[in-house]
Amino acid sequence: MRQCFLTIWSVLDPIYYFCSRLEYIEDKTRNRDIFRVRLMKYKGRDIVLSDGTEITKNDLLLKIHLHNVRLIRELIRLDSEIKKGRLIYEQVKRGLPNLTEYLQCHEQFADIKGIVGITILNKGCERLGFETFSIINPFYKWYKQMAFAPMYLISQFRLDSFRRPPKYLFMSKDKLIKLYGCQSDQ
Repeated sequence: MRQCFLTIWSVLDPIYYFCSRLEYIEDKTRNRDIFRVRLMKYKGRDIVLSDGTEITKNDLLLKIHLHNVRLIRELIRLDSEIKKGRLIYEQVKRGLPNLTEYLQCHEQFADIKGIVGITILNKGCERLGFETFSIINPFYKWYKQMAFAPMYLISQFRLDSFRRPPKYLFMSKDKLIKLYGCQSDQ
């Protein structure tokens, strides 16, 4: 049954990719990272990050999406929550330098304030440099939780993982560059 859902999702994913205006992040060898991104104007509440960066309505941000189908194909082979969490952490950590390079080369680099994502997989993200903020709107929070449900069902995360509320992940452009810029030797 799980394999059937994954097959359906794999067929629908290119349509979602096309409709959502996402772009792949690639490394220097043109291999695609776990990240897919798009520019967006922020519509949430005002946020002040720890480095003093203020994110306000209509600020330009780079919205990050994990490539969930690709990630789930790797997760379903693993048998423990710890291994699954470690895999996600390592995939994100490996992709952040390429994301930084993409951002620095973007034609709207000067106007972009930072990166944002929404996820239930927010445990340990602070070690990567992200800051988490709760989603205040209860309808949007519920919508995002339902949107993440297929990933949890297919990848067989524990049910209590699904009960964690989705959160915004933010990182300022300056912090991203400081932590992950110019790492070509890795």
